[in-house]
Amino acid sequence: MTKLEVCCYGVDCAITAEQSGADRIELCAAPKEGGLTPSFGSLKVARELVSIPVHPIVRPRGGDFCYSASEFSTMKSDVAAIRELGFPGVVVGMLDEDAHIDLSKMRQIMALCGDMAVTFHRAFDLCHSPKRALQELTTLGVARILTSGQQQSAESGIALLKELTHSSEGPIIMAGAGVRLSNLQKFLDVGIAELHSSASRLVASPMRYRKAGVSMCSDADTDEFSRYCVDGDVVEAMKGIINMNAVRVA
Repeated sequence: MTKLEVCCYGVDCAITAEQSGADRIELCAAPKEGGLTPSFGSLKVARELVSIPVHPIVRPRGGDFCYSASEFSTMKSDVAAIRELGFPGVVVGMLDEDAHIDLSKMRQIMALCGDMAVTFHRAFDLCHSPKRALQELTTLGVARILTSGQQQSAESGIALLKELTHSSEGPIIMAGAGVRLSNLQKFLDVGIAELHSSASRLVASPMRYRKAGVSMCSDADTDEFSRYCVDGDVVEAMKGIINMNAVRVA
């Protein structure tokens, strides 16, 4: 059965995703940065309120995935805290200056993770050689690789996703970036084992009073009175397609 992981920016979204049938949650903060490490409070509450597996991302900043010594120290502390809280998995990724897997740092992270399942995130899509990276991540023992097939969207990268899926001798290849209800079947048709989607919609703020002329957002195209949340109906519909596909294949 193909699994559906939903990217959630907050505990409320994670609860919605679980209630709608998601198999797993990637818990993040800062959607405009593409996902950063959630706060300790978010982690703690997620452990209390969400029953399906939650894998927090460990990413100290936006931008590239080549980290300084202090950033790496922060990441190690975050991994240790996530493990102490009892999460079953973590999402992380690091590259060196030449866009190869930073093996030295990743070995340290893997040792800190213990029995947590490690997902190597879309840093994979910026690496120099995907085949070399797959071999190295297999040797490291990561559980899965979240990738768009080194394209802007997973739909555009579906050829590489298929190739990686059939050649991997260890990590599960999980397609992510632009995976949505409208193109879900394309990934199922080529045998992708896991799918990653935000399944989100823009919702308005409940605030009635809004201060004119004052904004907390630096992006002129957005404001603080709307935000992206998981759309439970979309998650449920995606799971429905996955379930029907499983019956058809069986």
